[in-house]
Amino acid sequence: MNFFPWLTIIVVFPISAGSLIFLLPHKGNKIIRWYTIYISIIELLLITYAFSYHFQLNDPLIQLKETYKWINFFDFYWRLGIDGLSIAPILLTGFITTLATLAARPVTRESRLFYFLMLAMYSGQIGLFSSQDILLFFVMWELELIPVYILLFMWGGKKRLYSATKFILYTAGSSVFLLMGVLGIGLYGSNEPTLYFETLSNKYYSGTLELIFYFGFLIAFAVKLPILPLHTWLPDTHGEAHYSTCMLLAGILLKMGAYGLVRINMELLPHAHSIVSPWLIGLGTIQIIYAASTSLGQRNIKKRIAYSSVSHMGFIIIGIGSLSDTGLNGSLLQIISHGFIGAALFFLAGTSYDRIRLSYLDEMGGMAISIPKIFTMFSILSMASLALPGMSGFVAELIVFFGIVNSQKYFLITKIMITFLMGIGLILTPIYLLSMLRQTFYGYKILNVFNSDFLDSGPRELFLSICILIPVIGIGLYPDLVFSFSVEKVEVILSNFFL
Repeated sequence: MNFFPWLTIIVVFPISAGSLIFLLPHKGNKIIRWYTIYISIIELLLITYAFSYHFQLNDPLIQLKETYKWINFFDFYWRLGIDGLSIAPILLTGFITTLATLAARPVTRESRLFYFLMLAMYSGQIGLFSSQDILLFFVMWELELIPVYILLFMWGGKKRLYSATKFILYTAGSSVFLLMGVLGIGLYGSNEPTLYFETLSNKYYSGTLELIFYFGFLIAFAVKLPILPLHTWLPDTHGEAHYSTCMLLAGILLKMGAYGLVRINMELLPHAHSIVSPWLIGLGTIQIIYAASTSLGQRNIKKRIAYSSVSHMGFIIIGIGSLSDTGLNGSLLQIISHGFIGAALFFLAGTSYDRIRLSYLDEMGGMAISIPKIFTMFSILSMASLALPGMSGFVAELIVFFGIVNSQKYFLITKIMITFLMGIGLILTPIYLLSMLRQTFYGYKILNVFNSDFLDSGPRELFLSICILIPVIGIGLYPDLVFSFSVEKVEVILSNFFL
């Protein structure tokens, strides 16, 4: 039994250390930047050490448990713990946030506040993935909103006010449903609030009441994931945000919605999930095709990648709705895979924008001649996004396919129809991605308009791209890197269903 408060230190350290940024000199951008990078690296090393030496892969139960009384009046506890469902997203958070702080080098205006907000998000994201108290889960969920809003509002593009306002309206509005669900299941059936996940998983509700709770949580998670038709904030947000913020949004923030859907909707409300899951699969299938089709019509390169993200989230929704261990494992693998690929594509789109100050595809062309290293990395990671064999995206989507085929819940004709429609989505994906590469890097448009002496990728940008590419290829060749965390936990989750 480990009594050292590893998780509390891991959750509190980034925001605590980040608070000290304001004591650093205002004009010391280099000092502030390196201080933030060192904090992020130390945090990642802490996470890696704690999980390597104190987490047992073959144990599906909650590990590294910590419980401290926080608010006596409301019986509110600081409860933390991790299992096979949360360990991979926490490692992803540490990795992507560290790279995002390194990617944020061009930011010089109000840099102390910028880096503090990134570290505050770091704490909130890890706190959410390690929460074992549903009210603490809500607190960590809300901790994300204000940093992202300020990062958008202060360091966004020309339409940043519109995008920031749309983001806060969608996400804060959905948080009302999350709070109602948290208080509903926490206060139902007892005089004392029941907020501990382990206790809540043994609670029983009437069919109608469970569905009401389920839809409350579903709306909140559908906005963050996002699920159609609650997705429209995402392209606007990505289109205006600084690319280091986009890395956090695509790499981690969207995955919080998927995590909540599994952690709360599947684990705590299994009967309602069994009823709703066919509708989830239908929504996921429509989302893959709709977002892929819409992506093709986007002129802004970051909006095109954003709709690509929405399309890939459809596979996660289908895996969660499949009610099979193969499908759910594939969904969890897609969470990690897209976290890497989405963050990398936004980073490379941002570095391209830094050089030519253009974001509309019809104004680009011919960049491959001037920036061959960025072109090479962009091409490789676009291939990863369109599920090229040997890359993590291929394995994740293939396993979600197998999950639907192997599911015992659905009739054969339903499986054939879903697989056929998913196949259409897979055909559309290379069309919009290869079209983006053609419009951006091929031709001669830039060469004819500009003095094309902009610099190619430097050591920092090349290092960042390779750091993301290595796990993408590693997971593609050996997916057990992720499955070793989740397989045991997935079996426990699905034991609540009739399978």
